[in-house]
Amino acid sequence: MRILIHTQYYPPEIGAPQNRLHDLAVRLQKLDIEVEVLTAMPNYPAMKIHEGYRNKWYKKESIEGIEVVRSWIFVSQSKRIFLRLLNYFSFVFSSFWIGWFKTKKYDYILCESPPLFLGITTFLLCKLKGAKMIFNVSDLWPESAEKLELVSNKFFLRLAYQLEAFLYKKATLITGQTKGIVKDIKSRFPATTPYWLPNGVDLDFFDSEQQPDLSWRETHGFHPSDVLFLYAGIIGHAQGLEVILKAAQLIQNPSVKFVLVGDGPVKKELVELKEKLGITNVSFYDSIPKKEIVKVIQSVDSVVVPLRKLELFLGAIPSKIFENLAMKKALLLGVDGESRDLFIREGKCGLYFEPENEQELAHQVNYLMENKHKLKELGENGLRYVENHFDRKVIAHDFKEFLINQNK
Repeated sequence: MRILIHTQYYPPEIGAPQNRLHDLAVRLQKLDIEVEVLTAMPNYPAMKIHEGYRNKWYKKESIEGIEVVRSWIFVSQSKRIFLRLLNYFSFVFSSFWIGWFKTKKYDYILCESPPLFLGITTFLLCKLKGAKMIFNVSDLWPESAEKLELVSNKFFLRLAYQLEAFLYKKATLITGQTKGIVKDIKSRFPATTPYWLPNGVDLDFFDSEQQPDLSWRETHGFHPSDVLFLYAGIIGHAQGLEVILKAAQLIQNPSVKFVLVGDGPVKKELVELKEKLGITNVSFYDSIPKKEIVKVIQSVDSVVVPLRKLELFLGAIPSKIFENLAMKKALLLGVDGESRDLFIREGKCGLYFEPENEQELAHQVNYLMENKHKLKELGENGLRYVENHFDRKVIAHDFKEFLINQNK
């Protein structure tokens, strides 16, 4: 069996879809499925083409045995909607031509959405290559863009919803990253039977039993008695990270420190908010490569995972949860719905606070400071839970078996 993964985002970029898709590709290839990737020149989240990829229309390389074909993409750091759309559609256009002339024939082409528009190219390439389309939905777009108020033009939204319906109809298989996404698609498109293809964790890489390396903590000047609460990931609109800064302002314990690692469109605004509020117990750091993030996680005591308080996110499972739980870090979860059901009620991996509620977050932090034994207890629960339910090795194996059965 031969599969092409068609995605705008892929390593060496840092991010959840990049890591998830590359891990899936590597694991499927180890299971005797030939996997190739069609993607863009790396640029996310800084929106700058990486050194070695600039001024190129096409580039072919191998990453951990996966053949990767790249095509040109327009990038801009501007937040203007026209330039953001140009970013998406430039890859829609370039990946069609590169995909047509520089890739092979496949049994399946898996399209990563968002961006939704990429499905146009995947659909056309499937026709040209005689492949079946797998439409992998990791975020319900354009619904999320509308509810986050990132897109408000009614005409454009109507076209986007029509495109979404068209792609679901044409796909041989729709896969959803969360049960909430699967349920939403099934409720709106009853004729479909979406497959749950969850995110998970590489338990060999994020190994809680390895010798702790606290060099990151020491290098950045934290005292051994400091209790560090980490957020690591995209610093964007959806995360609602203002809640961390406002909670930090409420906490009087000088040992409590919040660490925010990552880049994104609202980082500058948050740094300015920190200065405006005079907050001294929050530190910002740039994105860190995957191979280095383990040192950061080892150096902290707990992790904070928030999202904005939107009905849309009741079915969301932020991918950073899995890696931190695998490293036995207690979770402070500001996400209601599916994530709360799985990791708080069922897995007992952490404590919940209402999204965007800084008082509740501050309360839970203070509770952990008064009951530090809970940090270890919740961390142990977290490792056990992801081992049993979100091992990427098992996820890839089950997906392969499903595709084989589909072909019979």
